Amino acid sequence: MSRVERWEHAVEWPLVVAAFAFLTAYAIPIVDPEVDPAVRDVCTTVLTVTWIAFALDYAVRLVLSDRRWAFVRSNVLDLAVIALPVLRPLRLLRLIALVAVLNRAGANSLRGRVVTYVIGATTLLVVCGALAVTEAERGHPGATIEDVGDGLWWAATTITTVGYGDRYPVTTTGRFVAAALMISGIALLGVVTATLASWLVERVTEAGEQERAATHAQVSALHDEVLLLRAELAALRTSGRTDDDPA
Repeated sequence: MSRVERWEHAVEWPLVVAAFAFLTAYAIPIVDPEVDPAVRDVCTTVLTVTWIAFALDYAVRLVLSDRRWAFVRSNVLDLAVIALPVLRPLRLLRLIALVAVLNRAGANSLRGRVVTYVIGATTLLVVCGALAVTEAERGHPGATIEDVGDGLWWAATTITTVGYGDRYPVTTTGRFVAAALMISGIALLGVVTATLASWLVERVTEAGEQERAATHAQVSALHDEVLLLRAELAALRTSGRTDDDPA
């Protein structure tokens, strides 16, 4: 195991906790725009602390990496999550960190349980998309998404590619969120389809193996019976010859 892998294994669950703390702190002011200013300040502090945690994690992994330029090239999204949200309109990208961190944890703990992971990822994407589009759309002229309920309905219809059209983003930021959610929905649909196809192939293969095993068992039993019959027939012939011998 490389140094980067050891570090990722050591901090994956603390980062998962930090990611959920980030999501909670991000959601509270959006769900309740009239939240107490003290609570809003606490949420802002939590967002800052968790962003620093993500930045430190990226910096440590970069330092521990043997091929740093290759690491940067293969983790462009992680870098964007850290660097770009310094600008307020782009801070929505920090939500990607939540899915990214859970993906790192899920790669080990949920291996072989793809369906569970897909359900979890879909739920997170719907919630994150609803929060992001609600923050981007609320209060803008012509907006059809004014609260989290509207956002959840829009996110659910978008990620499932239903798209009723009763709720839609009108801002540039909201449309970027919509595009990301559409792409994610298509990707998740592909994962679900591939998982179902793999499960069906596995079941058909298992059924074929069971049939072959049953056939082999029947042939083996028939072979044993034939050998037994031959042995009994040989014994009868030997006994008959003995009886025919003159005394």
